[in-house]
Amino acid sequence: MTCEGCSTAVQNVLKKKAGVDYIEIDLPEQKVSVTTALNSDEILEAIKKTGKTCQFLGTKK
Repeated sequence: MTCEGCSTAVQNVLKKKAGVDYIEIDLPEQKVSVTTALNSDEILEAIKKTGKTCQFLGTKK
């Protein structure tokens, strides 16, 4: 993600995903934090639909 358009596209696709409770996008760091009951693969697949490359970095505590 390099611009507001990119972050908006990612946010929109995640908002459509049932089970996503919270989305936080850190554009300067190019990171997305998601609170969800879904597994990481489901979230990654949703983000990939925007054409962005992504990877799972781990869970927050």
